Amino acid sequence: MSTSYRHRTRRRLAAAAVSVLAAVTLAACGSGSGGGSGSDAAGSGGSDGGTPVSGGRLKIAFWNDLQGCIDPNQVYWIESRSLDRNIADSLTDQDPKTGKIVPWLATSWTSNAQATEFTFKLRSGVTFSDGTKLDATAVKTAFDATHDLGARSTLGLTYLAGYKSTTVVDPSTVKVDFSKPSAGFLQATSTTTLAILSPATYKETPEARCAGKIVGSGLFTLDSYSTAKSAKLTRRAGYAWPSLLVTNKGVAHLDGIDVSYISEDSVRNGSLQNGSIDVAWPRQPITSADQEVLKSSGATIETRALPGISGLLLPNVSAGRPLSDLGVRKALLKGIDLATYAKTLYWDGYPVAKSPLTSSTPYFTDESAKLAYDPTGAGKLLDGAGWKLGSDGYRHSGGKKLTLTYVSSAPSPGDQLVQDQLKKIGIDYEIKIVPQAQLVPLGNSGNYDLTGSYLTRADPSVLGSSIDQAATKAYGAKFSQDPATAAKVSALFATGQSTVDPTRRAAAYKELQDYLIDNVVTLPLYDRLQTAAISKKVHGFAFTSESFLRANDIYLSK
Repeated sequence: MSTSYRHRTRRRLAAAAVSVLAAVTLAACGSGSGGGSGSDAAGSGGSDGGTPVSGGRLKIAFWNDLQGCIDPNQVYWIESRSLDRNIADSLTDQDPKTGKIVPWLATSWTSNAQATEFTFKLRSGVTFSDGTKLDATAVKTAFDATHDLGARSTLGLTYLAGYKSTTVVDPSTVKVDFSKPSAGFLQATSTTTLAILSPATYKETPEARCAGKIVGSGLFTLDSYSTAKSAKLTRRAGYAWPSLLVTNKGVAHLDGIDVSYISEDSVRNGSLQNGSIDVAWPRQPITSADQEVLKSSGATIETRALPGISGLLLPNVSAGRPLSDLGVRKALLKGIDLATYAKTLYWDGYPVAKSPLTSSTPYFTDESAKLAYDPTGAGKLLDGAGWKLGSDGYRHSGGKKLTLTYVSSAPSPGDQLVQDQLKKIGIDYEIKIVPQAQLVPLGNSGNYDLTGSYLTRADPSVLGSSIDQAATKAYGAKFSQDPATAAKVSALFATGQSTVDPTRRAAAYKELQDYLIDNVVTLPLYDRLQTAAISKKVHGFAFTSESFLRANDIYLSK
């Protein structure tokens, strides 16, 4: 894979991340009990089994910082959320291997049968780095303030959908009420988005908080943050209240973390090889060729599937458009070779998309049997729908060519690959690239046939942010379902949100995934992997459930 090829893919995905969030009203994420791949809770660069030593600063190079915000309650940018996880703690944590919610700042919790009321008992002895003690009032201040951010908190807007109030029961007990069932809220309390910051932080303006005026209770403090340039974190003395998921129960082994942003893969990888940085963390998966070069220099490649929505295509099923016909939509599913897509864009063995949810998302269901490549079957479906193959190699009906318009804000090699695959079954796949500012207006007009979507959250309810018409007014949801389908989709989401019982949630989300594929409400294209190259001097590296950095157990060889 050439450098230009990779960079075009990165630009498209970076722009898509912003456009998807905009199209989804800059939306959501969720909860559950699922699995992962690669290094889950306790991977490590270098060798395992050593005795941790104290000292040294971990040097990380990320790809970019396009959002330019470090406030955990506001930011959706993955790289910033990785840093926030080490600055700010949350009420709960989520096991990357099982999806189980475990204690952190809250020692226990209960919910009512309707999943509209959640009560948390708080841990004692916790302080923010400004010396303020964690108590129920601090939690109430944090949740109220995050809710009041509205659209500024693109993820919090959906995590707190239906939020009514937080009540201080006593100094160590807090109760959160919703106007409608919100089972996914329990998982949301494990995210950086609902991290609890010092009450003093919420006296700052949202802009100041984005620029770094934040105080958390984490094992590191934020010393400085300069958008797309650098960030510095320093070990906090006296830290003693980590999640149950970490081995180190006290202060960080590291003196601190230094962050830079290097957009060029070759420069970032070279910096890792010459020792200028300890972790090379790109936005897109490290190519197989680069992995081999890095491993030959002693580095370890850590990998985990980002939980949440797979890279999807969402159809426009409006009356009069080609994809209003279920047969044509099913032909589309059969006409896209997902295995070749994964192999061509990434590498042999790259995980193939198997569901609208990625494989590390709780309650993920393997739908691969329904997503099998079958161009012959696709042709039969198109014949049955009245689209006959013409001498030009494309299908026609009533003198009209079967053309599907895909809209995006940037080109991608993946788009070209889909175009080539669909041409083989007689579909003219038109790729329409428009400026970012025009994408949402174009989508809202309904003048397209397919658009893209993806989003990160370790809960299946995240899908609702893109396709549940009861939860979002985004064009991807509005045009991807007829009224009867939309009602069924919303009902299944409502069932999943109406109970915290794992068995009932699992059944609801399995039925939802089955229904989405059977009715081709979504067309999965690719699973999403987080990869990081780790120097051999780094030990104890770990991903969180959302594939962010957890630095509690990291130490550096002397």
